[in-house]
Amino acid sequence: MAQRLKTDWILFLTVLSLVCFGLVMVYSSSSMIAALKFHLPSTHFFFRQLGWAVFSFGVLLYCMRRDYRQWNNPRVAFAGLGIVLLLLLAVFLTDGGSHRWLKAGPFSLQPSELAKPALAIFLSFFLCRRLGAVNEKHTLGPIAIAISVMALAVAIADLGTAVVLVTTTLAVVFVAGIEYRYLIVCGALGLVLGAGFIVMKPYRLARAIDFVDKDHTLLAHIDPSGRILNYAHKTASTSDPGYQQLQSKIAVGSGGIAGVGLMDSRQKMLYLPEAHTDFIYGVVGEETGLFGAGLVVIGFVVVLWRGLRTYVHAADNFGRYLALSATVCVVVQALINMSVVLDLVPNKGIPLPFISYGGSSLLSTLLLMGMLLSVSEHAG
Repeated sequence: MAQRLKTDWILFLTVLSLVCFGLVMVYSSSSMIAALKFHLPSTHFFFRQLGWAVFSFGVLLYCMRRDYRQWNNPRVAFAGLGIVLLLLLAVFLTDGGSHRWLKAGPFSLQPSELAKPALAIFLSFFLCRRLGAVNEKHTLGPIAIAISVMALAVAIADLGTAVVLVTTTLAVVFVAGIEYRYLIVCGALGLVLGAGFIVMKPYRLARAIDFVDKDHTLLAHIDPSGRILNYAHKTASTSDPGYQQLQSKIAVGSGGIAGVGLMDSRQKMLYLPEAHTDFIYGVVGEETGLFGAGLVVIGFVVVLWRGLRTYVHAADNFGRYLALSATVCVVVQALINMSVVLDLVPNKGIPLPFISYGGSSLLSTLLLMGMLLSVSEHAG
């Protein structure tokens, strides 16, 4: 007799609600930008996001109905990493500006987003085979090499996504039972490499300096000659690195409890850069107030709850770690994005899952949710 599938309707409807709310906010936050900045129809970004949403939901439904255990093989685990690395190499060679996008006419794809589901499958595949020897070199070595190569390839142009990948890996191997000494070494190495990538790009360094030492008083004592500050501000885009977060705080503060109303945001009138992408949560706070912004947070809390519940009830170790990887990846990215918008951490430049404009991000997020729902459906 065929197994009766058990859909997690709470998670499914939460994901659907977040995506629908995201479509509304993309239209609200992008309509003026499309017309004033890009001289396009006000619905341009909305219809592009709607197309990606329909396609990505199809991917979610496909993954959700597919038995996740079919992904528990080396061909899928290693092929996913290999394809993403090849795409990242292609981006590096073809996109000489930002090194982020693969473009073909009106179609564009950000391969770094696909690193998230690829890494989730690889970690789950590898850990479920090495659970009794997590702290041995034959386990730690391959994991360290895989995440290092992936994170370094991504961090060249997208440090925020690299942070999400590393954080997800550390969380999963911590749950798998890695010893604290290895975790501390990995964390320290990550901080050193992260600092190197920050220094590598002047605008990243400017953001970090502005967050830690806004008035540059401490930096003046460390570097009286001003060489560090001159390097950090060598591009025009870093003349005021704290501008985005300042405008986002103004947006959130203007919303109050109930918000100023949908479509009525003032900050999206070219005051808040990236209002429909990385800083869309600021527009959410302004237009829907604490009520709407709080509902978004509750949505991610539900995703975390159902993800951890799926981890506990999964039928096997591969399913457990796949559920955990997918959940942590989405929730950590959401936490970082909202923290950036509220000026709690330096600007990382990553979208808010489900909500921000961006087809690659939406596809990656719904692919992860499809995997999570598949584990839930086939549990028990």
